[in-house]
Amino acid sequence: MEQLIQNQMISAAVQLEKHLDSELDRLESLNTDDLDKLREQRIQQLKKQAQQRQEWKNNGHGEYTELADEKEFFAVSKKSPNIVCHFFRDSAPRCRIVDMHLKILATKHLEAKFCKVNAERCPFLTERLRIKVIPSIALIKDSKTKDYIVGFTDLGNCDDFSTEMLEWRIAQSGAIEYSGDLLTPPDVKKQKKPVNQRTIRGGYDSDDSDIDFDD
Repeated sequence: MEQLIQNQMISAAVQLEKHLDSELDRLESLNTDDLDKLREQRIQQLKKQAQQRQEWKNNGHGEYTELADEKEFFAVSKKSPNIVCHFFRDSAPRCRIVDMHLKILATKHLEAKFCKVNAERCPFLTERLRIKVIPSIALIKDSKTKDYIVGFTDLGNCDDFSTEMLEWRIAQSGAIEYSGDLLTPPDVKKQKKPVNQRTIRGGYDSDDSDIDFDD
């Protein structure tokens, strides 16, 4: 088995070396005009990215904010196709834990709008999105509700989950960009113990510490 793994690693290294050699040959064959074109393409790409980031900031991205009512939520949804929305209640201590993590992630992921809604003040929206448990996070991708994080079940059933763990879970919906391993939760790598990895799509499962909104 060790010999097989070693052979696979050697084969992968050889393929990588061939690819690098091919890229070097391609770059060496470029003339001045080709290099100028590549440089111009890169400049245009950077300009486009800068414009997109500025547009996101103009639409309130980069900050974690509370929306006053349903009207404001629908106004935000018209401008931002990707939304991470936390439904909270003032009397739920776990909502403050969610706030702490989402505030950090909002500054990191400009591509999505991070916000929160008081479920008691927005009954129409809460019912429309079928929010039954507090805290719940609605994950909206391309203006469609793709997923929900209900309580802390998917976060290890504990209050001390990491920001990286919540980031990983949000990324399952595609609402934010993620360069890590979507198959393995970050906290599992650290603790090396199994965690419930189920994806909740419209279901409402939680542990006893979460608050049933119908109570």
